[in-house]
Amino acid sequence: MSAYRTHMTIIGDILSTTRDEMEAEHGASVTFLIRKANVSHVRISKILINLVSQGLLEQVDSKGACKYKISTSGREFLVAYHTFRQFADNFGLTI
Repeated sequence: MSAYRTHMTIIGDILSTTRDEMEAEHGASVTFLIRKANVSHVRISKILINLVSQGLLEQVDSKGACKYKISTSGREFLVAYHTFRQFADNFGLTI
């Protein structure tokens, strides 16, 4: 059985996906993020709205479809998240 993922882990997965998979593209579609981050449509919609409002993702229009790209702030957040996650893991903490 797979381990439970926290809200922060899901956010980290979404930001990592937009950073790693979409460098040369015009952004990640909701469908792509659902598959890669393994999150339901209802849940990812709420998370994407939050990430855009916080400035961690940018919403772009590409041929009439909404797509998402990681922002500079999102990249900085992701670096800090991975640093903190590694620190927490070293002490056996779950974030």
